[in-house]
Amino acid sequence: AMAAMLSLVLLLVAGVRAAVLPDSRVVNGQDAEPYSWPWQISLQYERDGTFRHTCGGTLIAANWVMTAAHCISNSRTYQVVLGEYDMSAGEGPEQRIPVNSDDIFVHPKWLSFCAACGNDIALMKLQRPAVLSAEVQVGRLPPAGSILPNGYPCVLSGWGRLTTGGSLPDRLQQAELPVVDYEHCTQPDWWGAVAIRQTMICAGGAEKAGCNGDSGGPLNCQAEDGTWEVHGIASFVSALGCNAAKKPTVFTRVSAFEDWIAEHQHKRPLQYKSIKGLWGAGVLEC
Repeated sequence: AMAAMLSLVLLLVAGVRAAVLPDSRVVNGQDAEPYSWPWQISLQYERDGTFRHTCGGTLIAANWVMTAAHCISNSRTYQVVLGEYDMSAGEGPEQRIPVNSDDIFVHPKWLSFCAACGNDIALMKLQRPAVLSAEVQVGRLPPAGSILPNGYPCVLSGWGRLTTGGSLPDRLQQAELPVVDYEHCTQPDWWGAVAIRQTMICAGGAEKAGCNGDSGGPLNCQAEDGTWEVHGIASFVSALGCNAAKKPTVFTRVSAFEDWIAEHQHKRPLQYKSIKGLWGAGVLEC
């Protein structure tokens, strides 16, 4: 049953071969207002001398980015682009910051062959801090342990595919994806209990969804005081299609990993090397 179910899981990373759809995007979304999600970043990898978008991510401190574990391959060179909106134009606020391979930390319990096992989260320390501005800001994390109720309106933003197997957009897209709570998402005719963990968030429906290239990007949810919090990291969709019925987009629930995030952000650099050894062998090779 586990093997059959996993064949239905499709990671949302862009630019990879095999089990993953080629690059993707928000389905049935719309152009975001420029710089309305100033913590949204584009994670890019180098190929043939140019950097290409592969995933989204969230700036969580001036020099730290949060993304999905499945976005990371230990054979690639990465940069983070902040202040991006239209990929086809140089608009001025963009900041391109390299990431050293030693400064990428994939959750030690992430299994590249089992997205449904959870822990799809990674942190990247930037080579230099971002310069914060109107277009580049730090995203807020929700209170640790917080879980949103069924139907809570959240917004996914990203440069993923517009349709299953379709093209990548130039402009940042957004779509409102209501939360589908654990009780509903684990029903047998939805994702079922095998695919979904308590440490995940399901959101969206048969119309609007994340798609390849949205991976690692933020699920933005507005708190009661009006501020936006990043509750989710885009993780996977169904291989039946990005917006398949009763297969909402699945996110890593950020509020379940805040201890792990804090632990990494506050360690001294000398302690990082030993951590890297824990996950080096298990990193997804795209």
